[in-house]
Amino acid sequence: MARPYWSGRIQISLVSFGVNIFVATESKSQISFHQISRSTGERVRHQKVLQSAVDSPDEGPTATVGKDEIVKGYEHRKGEYVIIEPSELENLRVPSKHTIDVTQFVDQKELSPEYVEKPYFIVPEDDSQAEAFAVVQKALQKTGKIAIGKIAFAGRENVFAVSAADSQTLGGMMGYTLRYPSELRKKSDYFREIKESEVTEESLELAESLIAKKSSKFDLSKFVDGYEVAVRELVDAKIKHLPVPQDEGAPPSKGNVINLMDALRKSIGSDEAGRSKKKPVASEKSEPKKGIGLVKSSKTAPKRKSA
Repeated sequence: MARPYWSGRIQISLVSFGVNIFVATESKSQISFHQISRSTGERVRHQKVLQSAVDSPDEGPTATVGKDEIVKGYEHRKGEYVIIEPSELENLRVPSKHTIDVTQFVDQKELSPEYVEKPYFIVPEDDSQAEAFAVVQKALQKTGKIAIGKIAFAGRENVFAVSAADSQTLGGMMGYTLRYPSELRKKSDYFREIKESEVTEESLELAESLIAKKSSKFDLSKFVDGYEVAVRELVDAKIKHLPVPQDEGAPPSKGNVINLMDALRKSIGSDEAGRSKKKPVASEKSEPKKGIGLVKSSKTAPKRKSA
């Protein structure tokens, strides 16, 4: 098992038990880019330098600043900083660094999706904590409640929601960091300009029928990252000197405006067999376009003097 992201205790009144928390997500994208020089094909590197070297670039060679020389600084006045050592941040007096103090329980439906930020797995710290962990996990599962507290990690204190894992066979719990209200923009700033429209009973029934027709069990594994697929096709085309796939843009708008009721009726009765037609992928036998190819790092590129 991976190393815990956070270890501490969950405190509910006088009930307390140790837990380990693990990050529940990971990046699966296989596409990554480097910054390179268009003219030479060399990779571009970034270095940390003093601000004075940026302000006066002609005063001589610029020395890079080593990692061990860099500390955090809080700008309390323009150009004046209070230096903060890593050890001082580690010793901040924040109780939630060690304990998730549950202050209330709420119904699952009260947790609005826009406040949920990131998921975590919660397990007992060791076997001696398993009994108390299991009792709380089962109680959350049976009541459909979510525990709310606070937890501190990664340089901030987060509102934290704890719920029973969505499984009848696995006795774990899930944790979710929540956004503060101030981090969400006001809905009214975006929704208040929406023109109120009259909805007829017939159109509503047709829309409900369309929803019922398209309803199925949610299976996230059926979805793939189309952007990553498109980038791979682009890279593959360049390697094989094939025509580069181009975005065809939004489909042209039709001249005649389809009546909403007609559109709903046709959607309900339409044959979906032709919806999944895929566009033909460029064959390797296609004629290559000139100027499309790989950019190789130039071996004859002039050596730059170190700054």
